[in-house]
Amino acid sequence: MPRFQPKNPDYRAIAIHTFEQQRAMKTLGISIARLEPGEVDLKMDYSLDLTQQHGFIHAGIITAGLDNASGIAAFTLMPAATGILTVEFKTNLLAPARGERFAFRATVVKPGRTLTVCEARAYATHDGVETLIATMSGTLMALSAREGAASQGRERAST
Repeated sequence: MPRFQPKNPDYRAIAIHTFEQQRAMKTLGISIARLEPGEVDLKMDYSLDLTQQHGFIHAGIITAGLDNASGIAAFTLMPAATGILTVEFKTNLLAPARGERFAFRATVVKPGRTLTVCEARAYATHDGVETLIATMSGTLMALSAREGAASQGRERAST
């Protein structure tokens, strides 16, 4: 796998800050386990609150973890003063999401000026055995920073 050089020397602090601003990830109990240029591992413990009718973690939760891992991996290679949004993704659910812990590992396949392509994999650890449960391929878009966009979003959300 190629080693990527980040365009922003502060990529680590900015990526962590961006991740920590996402309330959805806090709600799901997802956190960063490892962060490198073009790569990220996220982790999540099992929670009954995140299950579907059979007691497995819901596919939407797994997809959210994979999407976020892809976004953070891509974000580590973007220039300063850039935001990020998902353009598209495709998920393959390979096995039931049963386990005590879950990992979402993403890598950049091809970084671009505007679009970045990533691949991600979700793993469940059950009885000490790690199983691949889902894969995702996704495309993410770099956004130019706009003055005041973040505070405007918070104002809209609170009204």
